Amino acid sequence: MSKDTQTYNDSLSEQDKAICDALAAEIASVLKNAENKIWHRHPVWFIDGNPIVGYSKQKPGIRLMFWSGASFDEGELAVRGAKFKDASVFYNSVSEINKKDLKRWLKKSEEIQWDYKNLIKRRGRLERLK
Repeated sequence: MSKDTQTYNDSLSEQDKAICDALAAEIASVLKNAENKIWHRHPVWFIDGNPIVGYSKQKPGIRLMFWSGASFDEGELAVRGAKFKDASVFYNSVSEINKKDLKRWLKKSEEIQWDYKNLIKRRGRLERLK
């Protein structure tokens, strides 16, 4: 976990920090070659410059978002919009995190990727990378 991500986690309430620390540890253990940094004010992991997974504090809880998650075919992940391929899940306690599901989603995030890195260059049109 990057120093900036730890600073982000440390700024949260004790309960939210525990959720984010658990998510960051699991993400780092599965996505060993991913780059972690703060992007748009919250922690995101990238593979070859393409955003893969990130989390943020929102009103319903801690939102874990997979940029290509709509293509994972996972019922537990809620698809938010039609234009992009993101999907999310919200957590309000560490006990809600199912590590088996999380590991499966993280592995899929390596295998299934849409090209968000070049979204602006392609004028908002997504293309599948993997």
